[in-house]
Amino acid sequence: MNIKLFCTALLQVYMVAISTVSLAHSFYIGVIITGFLISFLWTLNVSRIAISTMKERIIYSTGAMAGSILGLLTTKLFI
Repeated sequence: MNIKLFCTALLQVYMVAISTVSLAHSFYIGVIITGFLISFLWTLNVSRIAISTMKERIIYSTGAMAGSILGLLTTKLFI
């Protein structure tokens, strides 16, 4: 498994999940930090995933799925 690809997708979607909750609750520092990190991670991911194999796309998508769940669990700690 391409663990680096999995982890970058996980981190990006993790930040999206936290950003969504931060926006919903007007938590400005959370919006600022996650907004920057989402965009920065996207710049690292976009060229890598655009020229990837189907296996790498599945690994990336699995990382994104895990990031969604971890982001949800993390935000539940703060709400």
